[in-house]
Amino acid sequence: MKTTLKMMLGIGALLVLFQVANAADIVIKINKRYLNLPVSQKQNRANMKFEIAGKQERIFKIRLAKDEPEYWVFCDVSALKGKTIKISYDGDGSGLDKIYQNDEIEGQKSIYKEKNRPQFHFTTKRGWINDPNGLIFYEGEYHLFYQHNPYEKEWENMSWGHAVSKDMIHWEELPTALSPDNIGTMFSGSAVIDYNNTAGFNKRNTPAMVATYTAFTDEKQVQCVAYSLDKGRTWTKYSKNPIIDSKAKWNSNDTRDPRVFWYKPGNHWVLVLNERDGHSIYNSKNLKDWTFESHTTGFWECPDLFELPVDGDKSKTKWVMYGASNTYMIGTFDGKKFTPESGKHYYVTGTIYAAQTFTNIPESDGRRIQIGWGKVSHPDMPFNGMMLLPTELKLKTTKDGVRLFSEPIKEADQLFESVGEWSNLNEKDASEKLKAYNNNDRIRIKTKIKLSHATGAGLNLFGQKLLDYDMNFNLVNGVFYSPEDMTSMEISADIYIDRTSIEVFIDGGAYSYSMERKPDTKNTEGFHFWGNNIDVKELKVYTVKSIW
Repeated sequence: MKTTLKMMLGIGALLVLFQVANAADIVIKINKRYLNLPVSQKQNRANMKFEIAGKQERIFKIRLAKDEPEYWVFCDVSALKGKTIKISYDGDGSGLDKIYQNDEIEGQKSIYKEKNRPQFHFTTKRGWINDPNGLIFYEGEYHLFYQHNPYEKEWENMSWGHAVSKDMIHWEELPTALSPDNIGTMFSGSAVIDYNNTAGFNKRNTPAMVATYTAFTDEKQVQCVAYSLDKGRTWTKYSKNPIIDSKAKWNSNDTRDPRVFWYKPGNHWVLVLNERDGHSIYNSKNLKDWTFESHTTGFWECPDLFELPVDGDKSKTKWVMYGASNTYMIGTFDGKKFTPESGKHYYVTGTIYAAQTFTNIPESDGRRIQIGWGKVSHPDMPFNGMMLLPTELKLKTTKDGVRLFSEPIKEADQLFESVGEWSNLNEKDASEKLKAYNNNDRIRIKTKIKLSHATGAGLNLFGQKLLDYDMNFNLVNGVFYSPEDMTSMEISADIYIDRTSIEVFIDGGAYSYSMERKPDTKNTEGFHFWGNNIDVKELKVYTVKSIW
């Protein structure tokens, strides 16, 4: 049976005809940039497949709405213009007639203005995001790749989403970079620029951007390579993937998240891979053939390994190794083996997970900049997850030894405008100064408090504890924290509040934490300093511009 279904393409757009091949297939000739797909979380997932001339173009899982959609997702099909595709769905196909193509995303005019859309943190237009991947700087652009489900606001269909920025603050989202294939779905990894053409992917004077990533199946996790010659816009997967298959060696499916960098003293590539109970080191001359060298136990997922000067002294450096949970060790590295000297330590806790640092930042800059996934939900939104503020990492000497510090990058300063500054207030007067900002959807507050009559003090926002310092037990929001001066009664906090998240940096980044913004709906006090006769020595308030 064949019927014709008319779909609205939007204001001023033309109607497109869909030819129904059977109850769960439709045929579309692509002449617009996007296919808009209706989604309902009430429906079960099923496989949707695109075919061109009988050959599979892509396949993914989606909860296709059969009645009123809860939200819409999209496929960028600009590369398929002029081609006829058959869309098959092995679930309830009654929602296929709602799919339509347009040069705009469904809901385009409201994107970045939604009620629960973060205003100075990166989020994807539609779908789910988690771990940052392939963070790299190249020719004036910072690249943020990330774990992405383009077709639903929950985890599935792992792909590499992609965004670029000139300043790591304002981001432009680009089409999906890497999509699932017959080897597996696209799990986490990293990216480098192969200036010396060690892999042979370069084209004349254009060096390849090379991504190393995990391909996942239920059977095993293997490591693969892809390369780009157009600044990450399009990718070619290496024909001889996978490059590492270590399931048999470890008798484990947990072999993932390759972190690659060039080790200049040894003139070779290093790959750090999480395998079973820790991080393994591999070496290579060509990014394709890898040799196992060593293993450090005690880490889980998303490894990173980098060298930093201590106290800014480039003649005195240490190496830092960490995993997805943000615990780290400090030690030495000879290109083949990491030797721990202290740890494990932590410098950040909370919603942050799977943070990664940028590669290829120019030596003239010299910073080690990190972005972490914020495990924050966004109720009633067509997207989920976010990236936390980019932070600069430094090693500093403390009373306990060399430790990692983290503070937002200087580029973030452009977002903030000072609107108030006071000193030496009691808790009541300080709370009164903040009252005017109780309902701001985004704000930054810097404060330093002194506990002269109390062993505990802090700052709440509608009952949620932004800062809770227990000087008796050395706890900040329930986590052990020992200040540099062990008898100090003072603590400083730099607090960044967005619509759905809160990030707090203690004592110049010696410790930081993030949380989901969850006000007590029954609480009416707004900002509230608390503590017995505390002295709010410093209080600064900044409004925050939207990055959108």
